[in-house]
Amino acid sequence: MRVIVVYDVEQKRIPKVLKLLRRYLNWIQNSAFEGDITPSKLEELKTRLKKLIDKEKDSVIIFKMNGKPYEKEIIGVSKSSEGKFL
Repeated sequence: MRVIVVYDVEQKRIPKVLKLLRRYLNWIQNSAFEGDITPSKLEELKTRLKKLIDKEKDSVIIFKMNGKPYEKEIIGVSKSSEGKFL
């Protein structure tokens, strides 16, 4: 499955999150990654991210592109009151 992952984490956690995401996906710009990943590898990545971030302060957003409208999943704090955007 194709995914886009964006994150907003405290400065001190950025290096660890960046290093982890580079193991699974392609870096496309600051705080943004994309790539193809199997469902099992995505679950593994999410489990590892949950251990790295502070769910009360940080956020990781995963857009799942399955050839249809994307699914949006947020791990941690949602920075926006909107659920969807174009």
